[in-house]
Formats: sequence, structure tokens, C-alpha cells
Amino acid sequence: MLLQLVFVLVAIIIGAHYKGIGLGVMGGLGLAILTFGFGLQPTSPPIDVMLMIVSVIAAASCMQAAGGLDLMVKWAEKLLRKHPQRITILSPIVTYVFTFLAGTGHVAYSVLPVIAEVATETKIRPERPLGIAVIASQQAITASPISAATVALLSMLEGFDITLLDILMISIPCTFIGVMAGAFYSLRIGKDLESDPEYVRRLASGKLNISNYQTTDVKNYRKALLSIIVFLIATIGIVLFGSIADLRPSFITEEGTIQMQMSHIIEILMLTAAAIILLATRTDGIKATQGSVFPAGMQAVVAIFGIAWMGDTFISGNITELKGAIEETVTKMPWLFGVALFVMSILLFSQAATIRAMLPLGIALGISPFMLIALFPAVNGYFFIPNYPTIVAAISFDRTGSTHIGKYLLNHSFMMPGLIATFTSVALGLLLIQLF
Repeated sequence: MLLQLVFVLVAIIIGAHYKGIGLGVMGGLGLAILTFGFGLQPTSPPIDVMLMIVSVIAAASCMQAAGGLDLMVKWAEKLLRKHPQRITILSPIVTYVFTFLAGTGHVAYSVLPVIAEVATETKIRPERPLGIAVIASQQAITASPISAATVALLSMLEGFDITLLDILMISIPCTFIGVMAGAFYSLRIGKDLESDPEYVRRLASGKLNISNYQTTDVKNYRKALLSIIVFLIATIGIVLFGSIADLRPSFITEEGTIQMQMSHIIEILMLTAAAIILLATRTDGIKATQGSVFPAGMQAVVAIFGIAWMGDTFISGNITELKGAIEETVTKMPWLFGVALFVMSILLFSQAATIRAMLPLGIALGISPFMLIALFPAVNGYFFIPNYPTIVAAISFDRTGSTHIGKYLLNHSFMMPGLIATFTSVALGLLLIQLF
């Protein structure tokens, strides 16, 4: 078992190094070693989770192609420029809402340069709003009803009679308060901009570009707004169907009356939303595949395909040994499973892949489903090593040099806001499940 674990971890580490679809295909290589080399029986691939992600990405990509995302960025820019002195508090709210609505943290790319620009113009250290804004875009993944991580968690907890509302009632307030705790901490990170040596050096050397960043113009306001409305209606529909079981269609079969699965409802509603957006706005479907949302989403699908399948196979083939080794400890201190989720998310760079790979073990260990929901935000640990695309983008957008990776790699601009937000979210979740 230990030798198998070594191959699993090596596949994850190498896959993370190659980025993109590297994580997924290396997971496939690890699966090949487990099955052909060690003789483990492969489990079923996570088809439902993958198809749910594909449908959500299809709708979000169509909304982006119709100009909906650009319109949301314009609204965000207007808000931030209207209240520039409050940018450290408002920026994470903006990126949190963007991710919450779209289901992917990659939508933050479009608003990060606006945050950096407004902060620089206001002489506020850009590191402060940028650091927590990136963290907020990650935390909102575990609060969004249509994110890959949430739909994966929901699909795996359906056997416990857990609804989408059960998850959201804990994850939304906990992650939002966690982000706000990180934002208030960020108000005093580093020196004030005009006292920062790097900023002073760049200013004196003339390296600071004085031209203002311009957001993309919305060519057709009506179409952009319509795409946002259609996408939001589909999202609200998913929340309603996921929260109220009686709303779901029922079918009479030879085995009795069965209800439509939430995975099928999500897939149908999101594909329908994508179709309506294309038809109503007359948007080219090819254009939907050329934005930033579609490739990022497809990378997530491939990652979950390979990594989750490999993880499922490893856990299923060694469940007796794993339970015997850690069951007693985890039963006494189930919060330790949150530490395992955090560490795995650092390696996997994906909340959804972490949930899909680790949750079968948590369920097999007998951890309460509500405890698993409370620990859900612990999968937001991939800020720990500062090489995730949104982190790299935030550093590059800061012309002042205040947003940085430190000499010792881990002392970077996102570490403390990330740790505070994640710890606060999990702690509040544990408190809420005890109270309610």
C-alpha cells in the first residue's frame, strides 16, 4: 500500500509541475500503474461530476462570449472607482461575487488589473486588495452552488439525504466571513505605498507606466445583460431544485417511483441556459470556446477525470488498511481530516479534484456528512505555494511591485490572508454544525 501511495503522490507532484491538463493525464498514468502494475480493480470514472462541470462551463462560456462577463467587470470598476479608499474591503467582495455567480475563480482575471490600477491611483498599497481578492475568488468556489467542487460534494453526499441548501447554509456565511476576516487583516499588510522602497525605486527610475488600464468595452449592453439574467435564472433554478426535493420531477419505473437526480437537473438547466444565451443574443458558439472560462474549465474536467479516478481506485483497493491505520484517530478528532484536505489541495491545485479524491475516504471513515461540509473550505489550500495562475496574474498586474513572492517562497503576499480566511471559514463551520 505504501508503495502504491508513493506512485500516487509522484503522479500528483509531476502533474502539478506540468500544469494545464498535466494533472489529469499524470493521474491516468498513476491509474495505469495501480491497475496493470499492482492489480487493483479500477473504480467507475467520475462521469456525472465531469458532465456537470462541462454543462456549467458551457453556460458560463456563452455568457462570457455574449459580453456578460465584460459587463460585470464594468460594474465592478464603477463600484471600485466610486469608493477607492475602501478598495481593500470591496475588492474581495467583488471577486467573491464574481466566482459565486460564475462557478469558477478564473473570472477574477478580468477584474484584477482594475483593482491594481485603482489602488495605485489612490496610493493604497496594491498588495492589500490584490492578495485578499485572489483568496476571495478561491474561497467562493466552496460557496458557489454551481462550482465543480460544490457539485462534486453534493453528488457524493446524496446518499445521506443532504440537500444543496444544507451545504450552502454553512459554506456561504462561513467563507464570506472568513474572507472579510482576511480583508480586515490585509488593511495593515506591509508599508504604506509611498513609504515602500520598491515603489519609490520604480518611481524614481521611471519604470512605472503612467497609462491607465482600460477595461473591455461592452459592444451590446442589451445582449450582455440578457446573458447574465439567463445564467442567473438557471443558477437560481439549481438552488431551488437542490434545496426542495418535492420540486424535482418523478418518474414511474418498473422498480417504483424515482426522482430525477440533481446531477441531471444541473446538466439540463445549464445546457439549456447556454442554448438560450446563444439563441437570444445570436452569439457564435465558436466564440464561447475562445474565452478564458472555457479552457480553464476543460482543464478542471481532465484533472478530475485522471486524478479522481486514480484516487478512487487507490482508496477502494486499500480501504481496509487505511481504515485500520487512521480510523481511531480520525474518529476521536475528525477535524484532522480537514488538515488532510488542506494538504491535498496544495498538491492538486483544485478544490473539485481534492473533494473527488479524498471524500470517499472521509465517508468510509464514518465522518459525519455535516462535519465534511464544515471542513469543505479546507480544500482552498492551493494559495500555499504561489504558482497558481490567478496568483501569478495578480503579481504581474501590480506595477508597484508590492505584491510579491518572498525570498523564502512561502512568505508571499497571499499566505496570511489565505490562512486567516481558510481557518476562519472552517472554524465557523464547525461551530455552526454544533449549534444547528
